[in-house]
Amino acid sequence: MKVTIYDVAKEAKVSIATVSKVINNTGRISESTKERVYEVMEELNFQPNMIASALMGKQTKTIGLLIPDLANPFFSELARSIEDRGHELGYNLVICSTDYQPEKENKYLTLLKQKRVDGFILASGFENLDKVEELMKEEIPVAIVARDFPMFPINAVALDDFLGGYQAASYLVKQGHKKIAVIGRDLWSNRERIRGFRQALEENGLKYRPDFEFVKEINHIEAAKHMTTKYLNSSDRPTAIFACNDLLAIGAIQAAKEKGLKVPEQLSIIGFDNTIIATVVEPPLTTIAQPIQNMGKEVMDLMLSVITGKQKDKKRVTLLPELVERKSVVKLEETAHIDQTVSK
Repeated sequence: MKVTIYDVAKEAKVSIATVSKVINNTGRISESTKERVYEVMEELNFQPNMIASALMGKQTKTIGLLIPDLANPFFSELARSIEDRGHELGYNLVICSTDYQPEKENKYLTLLKQKRVDGFILASGFENLDKVEELMKEEIPVAIVARDFPMFPINAVALDDFLGGYQAASYLVKQGHKKIAVIGRDLWSNRERIRGFRQALEENGLKYRPDFEFVKEINHIEAAKHMTTKYLNSSDRPTAIFACNDLLAIGAIQAAKEKGLKVPEQLSIIGFDNTIIATVVEPPLTTIAQPIQNMGKEVMDLMLSVITGKQKDKKRVTLLPELVERKSVVKLEETAHIDQTVSK
């Protein structure tokens, strides 16, 4: 027998109107009443017909989140923070992992439109500018997180990636490193990080490596191992590597160890993101931290302010990165006595 809104109201000892307000997150309802209604809905396995509501012009209380790679701890932690904030505000999240593939981006956008989601959050890695423009023309609420589209008037919560790259290079130079390599995928955020990285090098009279090339493999660790091995086999071997995310840094550490090198004594490595894996790898990873929890909260709040009509003008929020020192980078003079010959 199908459970109805009347059954929920009767069991929760509230009016039908109150249940409706709780479902649609409208009106002034006390937290205790909301919790009681939610508990009864769960006990009775009540599923509001959100699609029917959408067809009548009502909200489905659902947001579509497109991220490029759930296997990357940064994106899984970001998705969790967005989901947690959405739950606090009475919204559900549909998470789709696109694997950096435009075909999947198009497929999920079409599918979620059919499901009548109230809006889209697009994470770093989404490079399909035509689709972003299409969503804007259709006046579908959209917000960007962990990147920016400066060419569009669009709601965005981004990190100052340029500053993050600048911080990474400045720190390595301060530790005495002059031969510094980079590993990164060709994404807007990474391009900004590398731009900041290059500026810091130039300000210190150092040259950017001419043999740098963006990695193309989706598997971050294997891609980083391949690129690191290439650097270590070159005649101008670096003393430090800047990896544009923590997973790439892990791959660099693994490649160095497989070559018989000690990290950081013979090769210093700095990452980007400050995800949970930065604390469990050996040695613990020095990295540039993104405020992931704050980023998720900000973008969900921004999205809902658009959906509810509280915000009319487009808004950009730029958050600041922060260097987190651990043990994967060392001063060069502290390792002067170590033989740095690469094991063949």
